[in-house]
Amino acid sequence: MKVEAKIQKWGNGLAIRIAGVMRDIPHFQEGMAIEVEVTEAGLAITKLHKDKKIVFPYTESQLLAKITPKSAHADLITKPLDNEF
Repeated sequence: MKVEAKIQKWGNGLAIRIAGVMRDIPHFQEGMAIEVEVTEAGLAITKLHKDKKIVFPYTESQLLAKITPKSAHADLITKPLDNEF
């Protein structure tokens, strides 16, 4: 289903009013968490399920396993000046 809508000014930003079938068919409710996918073609809005867990490809220990002072560029760290505290 396609619905025509108009982008309007809202404060300093832009807004799309989600009303009628745009609200009723996906059962959007006030305060509901959503996910907005932004592409060159436009926006895709979907409900965000609370049980959706973010899975990172690496653990913190895996990322830090091979770091040495040299590979972390510890030699480039400078001491802060007295007025920088």
